[in-house]
Amino acid sequence: MGDNVKVPNNVSIFVGVICEDDVFLGPSMVFTNVVNPRAHIVRRDQYKKTTIRKGATVGANATIVCGIEIGRYGFVGAGSVVAKDVKPHELVYGNPATHKGWVSKSGHKLPLQNLGDEASCPEGGESYRLTQNGVITV
Repeated sequence: MGDNVKVPNNVSIFVGVICEDDVFLGPSMVFTNVVNPRAHIVRRDQYKKTTIRKGATVGANATIVCGIEIGRYGFVGAGSVVAKDVKPHELVYGNPATHKGWVSKSGHKLPLQNLGDEASCPEGGESYRLTQNGVITV
């Protein structure tokens, strides 16, 4: 667990889950730890590593399937089921969670749609650009 990680009620954090600094975990969100669980088979030696990078948010009642990474300042909407990696600053939600846009460090949706588009955060003032590899700070 990193510094300033918010862990409200009903969140279980298993071996193999890594949360960097400033991560927000919403109430009753869930981490899984085995890809194919069975009650009659002990698979503690098969726990998958799940990484939540600095500043990321996981909304209430979301499920994070083991073995994925949520990038820096990524944002997972409430109730989502995340089964694949989330890029830095990426906004995902739904079941399964899919790409819905990009967010600033402060969590504001950025109007970035085409490569090269730039936008500023209305709260923090940082400027961002959409590149082929995702969003970068400019």
